[in-house]
Amino acid sequence: QVQLVESGGGSAQAGGSLRLSCAASGRHFSSYVMGWFRQAPGKGREFVAAINGKGDSTDYEDSVKGRFAISRDNAKNTVYLQMNSLKPEDTAVYYCNAENRILGYNYWGQGTQVTVSS
Repeated sequence: QVQLVESGGGSAQAGGSLRLSCAASGRHFSSYVMGWFRQAPGKGREFVAAINGKGDSTDYEDSVKGRFAISRDNAKNTVYLQMNSLKPEDTAVYYCNAENRILGYNYWGQGTQVTVSS
């Protein structure tokens, strides 16, 4: 069992920055692909970014490429999302995800609100 706790959300002006953190409890953190997803009001949950277990491969949704950066610290069981050049359309609840497809495990955090004003 893995529990995920996000932090770092809040409000920012357009063009500003925020850094989200997701702390994981449980074992074998480095065996999980970690991801960030978001859900805006009235919309479905969408993929934002992901990072592999070693931290040497990342993937991003097109609209955040060049603005957001995902990273992880396996010694601290934590994954981060650095968000720069924020836009009002980045406003959403951001969720942390941990997935191990080999073992069939998939976990979600409770979400953290990000609000960007113009």
